[in-house]
Amino acid sequence: MILYHGSYLEIKKPDIKYSRDKVDFGKGFYLTPLYEQAEKWCARFLREGKSAVISEYELKEEALKKCKVLQFENYSEEWLDFILACRSGKDTSDFEIIAGGIANDKVFNTVELYFDGLIDKIEAIKRLKYEKPNYQICLRTQKIIDDFLIYKRSIVL
Repeated sequence: MILYHGSYLEIKKPDIKYSRDKVDFGKGFYLTPLYEQAEKWCARFLREGKSAVISEYELKEEALKKCKVLQFENYSEEWLDFILACRSGKDTSDFEIIAGGIANDKVFNTVELYFDGLIDKIEAIKRLKYEKPNYQICLRTQKIIDDFLIYKRSIVL
């Protein structure tokens, strides 16, 4: 499977220690199979006057068979609960690979309304069902990165 990562620099050897905590699927290295989505991730760096680089990787198919994977097919109550746990630093799951929708700007607004108690879970899910999910894959351990992710090339935008 070919995956992309948008950044302000080329990343030949991802290192999880540089990953942020309290994001959608927790600490990990985030990728997408959608090139256009990686371009959008890079857009913020270009707006800040920085370089923008899309790094391309191959994720060995055996990773999905050998690792503990959590897959969200769409925005759901389970997805919302998981995002909330990760963003609040309360995720204790042992999933090694997590894949599913991204809390983009429009989705993030709904998620924030729910997190702040301004709408309930039923209303949040109702709003999210009309959103077409973008897609992200989070590799949550360095071992997964080292064993199953192969750097292919980088594209400077």
